[in-house]
Amino acid sequence: MTMNTAQTAVAAAVLLLVNNALAQEVPATANSAQTTSLEKVQITGSRINLKQAQLSGVGPVTMIDAETIQRTGAISAETLLQRLPASAGTAGNQTSAYWTGNGYGTTQVNLRGLGINRTLVLLNGRRVVNGGTGANSSVDLNMIPVAMIERIEVLKDGASAIYGADAVAGVVNIITKTGLKGVEASVRYGETTRGDGDEKAVDLSWGLQGSAGSLVTGINYSESGAINMASRAPCGLGEVNGKLECVGSSATIGGRARLADGQRVNFNQTAGGNPSAYETYSAAKHNYNSNPALNAVNPIKRLGLSAFGTVNLTSDTQLFTEMLFSHRESNQLATPGSLGVYRPINIAANHPTNPTGQSLVLERRRLEEGGTRTFSQESNIFRVVAGVKGSIGNNWDWSAAVNWGRNTGVDGTSNVANLDRVDQTLDRTKCATTAGAAIPCGNYLGYGNLTPEVLRYILTNTRDTGGNDQKSLSANISGELFMLPAGPVGFAAGAEARRESGWRDPDNLTVIGVANTNRQDPIAGSYTAREVYAELAVPLLKRLPFVESLQFNTAARYSDYSLFGSKSTYKAGLDWQVMPSLKFRSNVSSAFRVPNIPELYGGVSEGNLTTTDPCSNWSALPTTSVVSQNCRAAGVPAGFRQLGNTILTTVGGNPKLEPEDAKTMTAGVVWSPMKTLTLTFDYYNIKVTNAIQSVAGSTKLATCYNTPGLTHIFCSPASFTRNKTTGEIDFLSSQPVNAADEKISGFDVGGLYEFNVAGFTTTLSAEVSHLKNYQVRPFPSADAIDYTGKTTGGRGSYTQWRSLTSLTVAKGPWSGAYTMQYIGAADDINAAPTDIGARAQAVTYHSAQLKFAYSKQLDLAVGVDNLFDKKAPFVKSYTDANTDTMTYDLQGRRWHVRAGYRW
Repeated sequence: MTMNTAQTAVAAAVLLLVNNALAQEVPATANSAQTTSLEKVQITGSRINLKQAQLSGVGPVTMIDAETIQRTGAISAETLLQRLPASAGTAGNQTSAYWTGNGYGTTQVNLRGLGINRTLVLLNGRRVVNGGTGANSSVDLNMIPVAMIERIEVLKDGASAIYGADAVAGVVNIITKTGLKGVEASVRYGETTRGDGDEKAVDLSWGLQGSAGSLVTGINYSESGAINMASRAPCGLGEVNGKLECVGSSATIGGRARLADGQRVNFNQTAGGNPSAYETYSAAKHNYNSNPALNAVNPIKRLGLSAFGTVNLTSDTQLFTEMLFSHRESNQLATPGSLGVYRPINIAANHPTNPTGQSLVLERRRLEEGGTRTFSQESNIFRVVAGVKGSIGNNWDWSAAVNWGRNTGVDGTSNVANLDRVDQTLDRTKCATTAGAAIPCGNYLGYGNLTPEVLRYILTNTRDTGGNDQKSLSANISGELFMLPAGPVGFAAGAEARRESGWRDPDNLTVIGVANTNRQDPIAGSYTAREVYAELAVPLLKRLPFVESLQFNTAARYSDYSLFGSKSTYKAGLDWQVMPSLKFRSNVSSAFRVPNIPELYGGVSEGNLTTTDPCSNWSALPTTSVVSQNCRAAGVPAGFRQLGNTILTTVGGNPKLEPEDAKTMTAGVVWSPMKTLTLTFDYYNIKVTNAIQSVAGSTKLATCYNTPGLTHIFCSPASFTRNKTTGEIDFLSSQPVNAADEKISGFDVGGLYEFNVAGFTTTLSAEVSHLKNYQVRPFPSADAIDYTGKTTGGRGSYTQWRSLTSLTVAKGPWSGAYTMQYIGAADDINAAPTDIGARAQAVTYHSAQLKFAYSKQLDLAVGVDNLFDKKAPFVKSYTDANTDTMTYDLQGRRWHVRAGYRW
């Protein structure tokens, strides 16, 4: 299969059953038969199976149910999760064109903005293998078919004591359908009102239920098309003389060179023009507009096969299995490659192609004649779970299971220049100008001078392979230990052994640094973990004045890792039901995250990353400016301007990394002043120590040059160096270290109100998240970097306010929903207050859906997302589409229709 199409339409309306897991306890009753008839359930954040009458809030949980998922028309789980107010920062999606750190085309969720690898993703309560194209650090949400999801539970609380490592910011537990009877089929189509970004999805599910067991199977296919970046942002913008103008890339199609006398020139850029012409380089005249050669939304195809079954061995024992296979094909359009990025090209004064009469260094030459590049990926993921579960008497449940997940992937890049061959085409002792020469001579000074023979000789395709593997064995038991006056003591315990491994083998040309792309080393590594845990729910008081019930919850886990030794975590909390309408609860917990395979074993590599140089045009700043004084003291030439918007940055792994530690505190209240209204408030405070941190290049540079006297450690040669002649940064490091700590705090407010209007059953739900503080201290004794209310150069947006509000109505066969997603204003962390784009204003996206149930078998739905065609704000620190592509909508207004049939 080959890729041909673009991004999932961002789901229109995520109708949240806000904090559903925090609903009030069912009041105790003297009728014991009523109590014992209730089914046992398990909520995300606890492994204790208790009857619903005894359920208590284990933490702030948001639930997205199947009806909500269907109504949105989403074809990928990431579009549902990334719209939650608790999501922030960066996470891969189809509008993140260069999501390189965790595999192109991979989609994730990032709770609280703490990082995708600090959010634990579970499928039916069990871990899922990482996805991507090799040695990746997070689950690829593409692998989970949306049509097979019964609900998604999002626990916004630390849960390492319950689930082990990585649950620092919270847990996303995706629950699949199990009770399906018969056949369900649906088709969906959508596109933008500009006629691009088309989306297609076909889902077919079949379920069988009987006395011998059950089986639910599904086949799911989705495909989405590309949206070219120039259709949304015609060119890359920058501030010039107080106005936004197209600035483009300084990697020009004619070639930008520095002559021996220091003059910077650019060669002919006119098709059919004078092949020997050159003139003084001018950014306004010569720079390259990259946007037509990029996508705002990238195409993707997904095929999923799944089966979930049970076999009843006895009345209280079952075999169960889960099988899932996912195939993904994705690609991203990229600009023609540029020479001079990874290896200097020196051309002598007497070289036949050099018309200047001086020796020169070809700083940048974009290979426009060779056409655009394409990054492509093909990923296969399978997951098999097999186990047995049962009950002992009325009060105990047990289970044991094996879980094996494996991901393999291939990615490639087209039209990559072989730098050794480029050198050969310039060496007149090796190349020849005769027709059919084995090594044709090339002329890189001027657009159109490269012949098809030279392009065929120097351009090639690279192919990388890799994968991830996860094997685990687990056993759990849960039940009631004994009775106390206030109720039964709940207990759960279990053990797990797990092995994680990842590998990536880049193309040989990439490894040896010959390919004109980011040099990479192979990655391979693995570790094993052995863990045991125990959990208690102890009822302390019941039916006293102002104490309807009071319960103490606690858990502890001991983990032993082959690479890091042992680690213990805990969780303790109180759940106080003051009266049937009012509940208080709080939790304190410890958590940790082990370094993932690429963080540990990723070889040192280099890449051109979007970076802002604060010394660009420093001489125009007031002489009293700290930046101006520091740039002058550093020897940056007066009049220096950053020629492009990227800087070659060293990244990679660090085998000396240790696990991160975290402490989490949450406190909340649930108030139901009437049966139809529930209000929630939850405060959170998280501190991560020994944090693994890779500070973005723009942030390092901004911090350094805003520190009087260049005394910050980020000013050291270990962080970056400059070319003494040109002032350009020629080395910049962003490798991870265990030197940081992070502090984040804030609160969530939720509401759910049900009422009737003119015969319509109506539900109003709202969830608001406020980020009070997020600070990162990159190393001990350093000044904290404040991300609160900021848009960052590489970590996404940390706006202080986010919300999602939905109004749903239903009457007879008709139902509908109207949703508003609010993203608050944010300041650019790398921009001066007077810069254009220094502040992104608040944005509200509106969406609407309408559904008609023609019969019990057939339903039809239509929806419009981004109803008012809201444009993304200009953000100075981002260059792709001139905005933060990981936060704002690039597609614009779009519609979808869906038809479902059951028989």
